[in-house]
Amino acid sequence: MTEISQSLPLAGLTVIAIEQAVAAPFASSRLADAGARVVKVERPEGDFARGYDDVAQGQSSYFVWLNRGKKSVTLDLAAETGIAALEALVAEADVLIQNLKPGALARLGFAPERLRQQYPRLITCSISGFGAEGPMADRKAYDLLIQAESGLCSITGGPSEPARVGISLVDIATGATAHSAILEALIRRGVTGQGAEISVSMFDVLADWLTVPLLNHEGGKSPRRIGLAHPSIAPYGVFQPRSGPPILISVQSDREWIKLCTEFIGDATLGTDPRFATNVDRVANRAETDAVVGAAFARFDSAAAVARLSQANIALASVNDMAGLAAHPHLRRITVDSPNGPVHFPAPGARFVGESRSYGAVPALKPLEV
Repeated sequence: MTEISQSLPLAGLTVIAIEQAVAAPFASSRLADAGARVVKVERPEGDFARGYDDVAQGQSSYFVWLNRGKKSVTLDLAAETGIAALEALVAEADVLIQNLKPGALARLGFAPERLRQQYPRLITCSISGFGAEGPMADRKAYDLLIQAESGLCSITGGPSEPARVGISLVDIATGATAHSAILEALIRRGVTGQGAEISVSMFDVLADWLTVPLLNHEGGKSPRRIGLAHPSIAPYGVFQPRSGPPILISVQSDREWIKLCTEFIGDATLGTDPRFATNVDRVANRAETDAVVGAAFARFDSAAAVARLSQANIALASVNDMAGLAAHPHLRRITVDSPNGPVHFPAPGARFVGESRSYGAVPALKPLEV
């Protein structure tokens, strides 16, 4: 083990990940980044995410992103030798992550009850679509299916039709939830010596994240799809200057609205106009609010609008695409090795000040060495 990996917070821990696709690999990749030894157990033909695309040096972007720093082994869990090999791996593990179909691991002889009894310090984390119980527990679940089932699509997109969020939001949210739960369990184990059994449902995660639109619906203000605007705040959306690219602004308080009126729109009286004085008023009169703001934007080109908004300390953003992200001055990247050569992609969001981290290679598919 290198000096760098010894200083990482999870150095010395072993994670067994019986995983595929995105959610579980997201969680285990973050554990690997923190120094854990992660052994990824793949079916003989490999994690099917290896074949999602071929844009990262001829390899899947999903797989490269989410499997850095892991050791990959293939096991045939339909064979006794595969089961025996998995048992040996689990016996040495601190954490077991799996996202097989609910009940599948128990049918292989690895029921949570048995694991808790035999390995009391083991932390298990099971990821599924709808949990182990309930009318839809046996249903297959993938990211877009849960986006639709949870109602997320109904509040995403423009007025004409629902839309998919442009990334695998459900999988990523579920992986991040599993990651934080595992860290909580590790902290508690450090105090009590006891492991934990964690269950994370993709549907539960998204339902939690949808609390605000759900409460609005149940409070009589069911959200509508309004594209690049905010359903509960105004003005918060995209406006087109006289020339140049569009600009998205966000006014978060009535104080900011007064500043916008005084320093950008050029009419201080609008700041206390009863139609616009509070956010509730502005949302109720969104069309008029946006028309007033839009008329002000039409007087400036983009550069001048940005300068005036910045002077007024109004939050704003460019409406970028992936080309804009690729060239963005704030984009940080990491480089990881892969079987086909180095791949460069965005760095994890958390930075530990004064520390530098290296990231392990993306594993090739190979059988377990006995």
